Amino acid sequence: MNLKQLEAFVRVAETKNFSTAAKQLYLTQPTVSAHIASLERELGTCLLVRSTKGVALSESGKELYAYAEQMLELEQKIRERFGLTGKQSGSVLRIAASTIPSQYLLPDIMVQFRKEYPGEQLKLFETDSGGVVEMILSHKADIGFTGTVLEKGNCTYIPFYQDELVILTPATERFKARKDADVSSWIPEEPVILREEGSGTRKEAFRLLSQMGIDITELNVAAMMENQETIKRSVGSGMGVCILSRLAAREEIDSGKLLAFPLGETGGKRNINMVFDAGYPSLPAADKFIKTVKQMYLQK
Repeated sequence: MNLKQLEAFVRVAETKNFSTAAKQLYLTQPTVSAHIASLERELGTCLLVRSTKGVALSESGKELYAYAEQMLELEQKIRERFGLTGKQSGSVLRIAASTIPSQYLLPDIMVQFRKEYPGEQLKLFETDSGGVVEMILSHKADIGFTGTVLEKGNCTYIPFYQDELVILTPATERFKARKDADVSSWIPEEPVILREEGSGTRKEAFRLLSQMGIDITELNVAAMMENQETIKRSVGSGMGVCILSRLAAREEIDSGKLLAFPLGETGGKRNINMVFDAGYPSLPAADKFIKTVKQMYLQK
């Protein structure tokens, strides 16, 4: 078994076509077929199921694909690390981030990073916190940013920014009159708009509400939404109240379009974290990016 065979297998698995894979690899189709056949003989199993509709992975093929993809990624990291890619610029650093760090923190970080390391390229994926962790563990991203900690795999979290979650309400007289009232006395009565499953904001909001003695199973849930702009507009229109980051609603709060109420005695504080797989080799660019974040936020 060698990397050329694994590369041919992965490319056929991804394109579902021997001819297309051969063209992408600059090989002949018989050569690609020979690589696959050699793998199947050595492993003693069928890896690809051929049919008139194309090529599909067998159960053994699916298992091998997961390993082969990681091996090829690791080979690429080694080549990049020791300057064997033939590129003049740096490698592409893949960053996965949940909504708050992606939209409100990473733009400034990426600008500073590019000033310090102009040869590096960045690719940003925005997803929820659960998706960030999955991308880190599957090595589809080199470094991640989340608004909560999910105990999965070998992930290491570095908190670098303290965010604040607040209850947002319409700026009506009814809510203005509640300025000094305990929010736990009235929020169970209000329709609530929640973030989607997997959201770090949602997870942290439930944690804070539980600390305040509020049974989250008894919340009057009006809707679940992914987009924060939609949530804020829905709150402003009177659909319900929500719990969001003060960062995300700073403009609406400052302009008086929405009211913000603190969450409990701690004020709804939560950490924004960098996350990476400590058991997987990291790119030099990832180490540089972590250094930039620490310089901007942890050395003040």
